Amino acid sequence: MFEFLLELLAGIFFEAVIEFAADLLGALVVRTFDWLLERGEIATPTIAFLAYLSFGAAAGFLSILLLPHPLVHRSHIPGISLIVSPTLAGLGMAWVGSAQRRRNKKPTQSESFTYGFAFALGMAGVRFFLAKPI
Repeated sequence: MFEFLLELLAGIFFEAVIEFAADLLGALVVRTFDWLLERGEIATPTIAFLAYLSFGAAAGFLSILLLPHPLVHRSHIPGISLIVSPTLAGLGMAWVGSAQRRRNKKPTQSESFTYGFAFALGMAGVRFFLAKPI
């Protein structure tokens, strides 16, 4: 029982780390384009959420091309990664945003819980449904 719980938590943590890393890369790209083009943020929260969800899905499709199999073994609770991993990635991005504010820098939209969660949810959803079992 303990091994099952440990395996489940390790798998969820690993997925969250991958999604968080992709989120950070996306935030870096957005930050770079903002600096180069001096553009603003996506205007409405609903459109921004859908845009980050779409960006995450695109990242998920790209990750399927590179890594077509699941990153970890499927858990005994199907779909848990669609809740826990995006939540952890969203919390990580909120932490990055607060670190930016502490340094008197303006965080990007993706450096918040909501949009970090949306990106990770899009990526996790694509990987959940399209990754080929080993």
